Amino acid sequence: MSKYRSRNGRKNEPTDLGSAINEMLKAFKIEGRFHESNLVNSWEKVMGSPIAKRTSKLYIHEKKLYVHLTSAPLKHELNMSREKILVMLTKEFGESIINEVIIK
Repeated sequence: MSKYRSRNGRKNEPTDLGSAINEMLKAFKIEGRFHESNLVNSWEKVMGSPIAKRTSKLYIHEKKLYVHLTSAPLKHELNMSREKILVMLTKEFGESIINEVIIK
């Protein structure tokens, strides 16, 4: 008999912390919100400090990333690069968390 048995008789295999957290997120059905929060918190890392400093508001609603900027020239430049931003974010997280970037 294995030393890893739960009360219901199933074999419990030891898992690493990351796997346990991912299982918990799935069990509570909050995996998507966790990834969205992670994306928002990683905005400066992905886009750089100059852009992050000119970002006044950043949020995700219905798989769309809304970016509010304080600089009109930067708004125009990022508006032209929305697809590139989407690719950068997908590459950073290894999966598509959002479907669209909206610059305001």
